[in-house]
Amino acid sequence: MKRSVLLSLFVTASLMASTSFAAEEDLCSTNLQTIENAKTQISPEMSDQVEASVKKAKAAHALGTKEGTEDCIAETTQTIQTIQKSSDGGKQ
Repeated sequence: MKRSVLLSLFVTASLMASTSFAAEEDLCSTNLQTIENAKTQISPEMSDQVEASVKKAKAAHALGTKEGTEDCIAETTQTIQTIQKSSDGGKQ
């Protein structure tokens, strides 16, 4: 009985971890899509910076690892914040 309890705990933990990883994958993709949709709001001066950030995020995401996905999320979140600040005129 102890083995079955331990096995069920292990299975539950692994399922929860994979669900969380899948949610992160979706967040990375969502952030990349948000940046793509915001390209009309990006000033020409920022265009190169945003493109470099997107390339870096896509490269991290392509690794297919949890760390790569986390790097993609961090990079895209920062880029989205930069775009929002520039479209607000630097106000918060």
